[in-house]
Amino acid sequence: MKIHNRIGGLAIACLMTTLLVPMPTLGQDEISWVERSNENSQVLLAVLAKWAPELGSELGIPGLDEEVSQLPPDVVKLVLADFEGARVELTSRLDKEQQAAVRQDLEILLHATDLILDEIGLEDRYLVGYENVPEDIWRGIRVLLDDQVDPTRRPAAVIRLNRYAGLEAGFTPLIDQHIAFLTSRLADPGLLRPVKEEIEGDLAKSGRFVGGLRPLFEQYELEGWEPGLEALEAQIAGWDEFLRNEVLPQSRTDFRLPPDLYAFKLRDRGVDMPVEELVSRAKVAFVEIQNEMQVLARLIAEDRGLDSSDYRDVIRELKKEQVSGEQAIALFRLRIEEVEELVRQHDLVALPERDLIIRLASEAESAAGSAPHMNPPRMLGNTGERGEFVVPLKNISAGGDLISDDFTFDAASWTLTVHEGRPGHEMQFAGMVENGVSIARLLFALNSTNAEGWALYMEAVMKPYMPLEGQLISLQHRLLRAARAFLDPGLQSGEVTIEEAMRILREEVVFSEAMALQEVERYTFESPGQATSYFCGYSRLLELRADVERIQAGDFNARAFHDFILAQGVLPPALIRKAVMEEFVGQ
Repeated sequence: MKIHNRIGGLAIACLMTTLLVPMPTLGQDEISWVERSNENSQVLLAVLAKWAPELGSELGIPGLDEEVSQLPPDVVKLVLADFEGARVELTSRLDKEQQAAVRQDLEILLHATDLILDEIGLEDRYLVGYENVPEDIWRGIRVLLDDQVDPTRRPAAVIRLNRYAGLEAGFTPLIDQHIAFLTSRLADPGLLRPVKEEIEGDLAKSGRFVGGLRPLFEQYELEGWEPGLEALEAQIAGWDEFLRNEVLPQSRTDFRLPPDLYAFKLRDRGVDMPVEELVSRAKVAFVEIQNEMQVLARLIAEDRGLDSSDYRDVIRELKKEQVSGEQAIALFRLRIEEVEELVRQHDLVALPERDLIIRLASEAESAAGSAPHMNPPRMLGNTGERGEFVVPLKNISAGGDLISDDFTFDAASWTLTVHEGRPGHEMQFAGMVENGVSIARLLFALNSTNAEGWALYMEAVMKPYMPLEGQLISLQHRLLRAARAFLDPGLQSGEVTIEEAMRILREEVVFSEAMALQEVERYTFESPGQATSYFCGYSRLLELRADVERIQAGDFNARAFHDFILAQGVLPPALIRKAVMEEFVGQ
């Protein structure tokens, strides 16, 4: 059962947990209600710490660095009982609470609890509960072995390794626990098996994860890890054999989820539009974006003397300007300086007082996620840790190493820097560090729609200030987000075939085979429903801005609007709208 992944879905990567973030911008009365709200969040955080200690230590909950996840035979029953108990306690507190802000945070906590209970129940009803255990183990150790982790915490990685491998008394190897759990679930013929492509892809990546551990232990000069890693390597080999012999022969080729489970996935990601409306809006936007791209492509073709002015051909020409390795990092570092200067010139949003880290992904990181992404900073007790913009260079899949050319060329660096760096994701998390919000708003209100919607919205805000080539690729990425919003539901409903989706992504969106494959895997089995959240969140923010500009007319101030939204934390669109209309517009 994916309890770790389920709770992990509450955080994009690593967010804050138990204690208060310093709140320099809050008044004393506001601090008081935040303190009371954070006490309520402890109810859910205690369950998280019990069943997902690796995530807990990543978030900052003290005392969990050596702990590892456990998978007893009755895990579903036990986890449900703990979250149902948490719900009873939170409901009791809500009944007694009078302060409006604390009540709202309690409602956020209850909503998050209901989502967890619903997903666990639905997946227990429909799915066997497969997960990629080698990746889980790598993540659990990787979170402790990083340059930004306090060196005194790193030796805990050896203890965690030994516990994963079952070398410490009282601990059964995690691989053995998952084999036993999955074997029992496979005995039920009514449960959906994992998708064939998912198992094949995980088998292809398995060696990357176990192979990625040795360099980490050596890099940080830890001692006593060799026996644990040797045992773990043998256990993962056994896991791979189990997948090939027992799971793969039973795997399914029909990736579609039951309609009620897919509908939940959309709701869980924060998509608040009926799926029919989402698909209809996205199809219209797709054509409109293509038309806008064609105008820009013609201008670029004339300026560069290109034979074709079709936007597809122009993008292929721009992709020839590839950079790699440290050249890519240098390009992105230059770009963030230019983006920040544009933000200041046009007074678009208050920038954080910290540098942005940009680095290449390791082999194991590329296997875990082969698209550019933001690793947020440590939110609890931050002593200078900063967000990381991570750029993978290859897509590791069942078909072998496929090289992507979609992110490492000059024109793409503009929109990628805005989305993952500033003023996109990095701004969201840096703002939380510097301004402070309650744990409920910081962690338990978070979903893909409110996070990805902001980053895509900021791409649109910055687009007019980019060079023409950067504008074209910015629109290409917006075209992808529109495509996601009708391809993902279309694949799950059976209206769209995999072949059609791959063709649209390759030929119309003009992404590489590697990226197209990664996208289709995302829609079909990696994270169905999640990819639609970008377009939904972006649309809601545009709607909100249009309403605010209509009301305020000539008094509208973009920087004040953006700063206010960032100050709310990661509230979903409906709560952001409520806050903006009642507080920002009202003031």
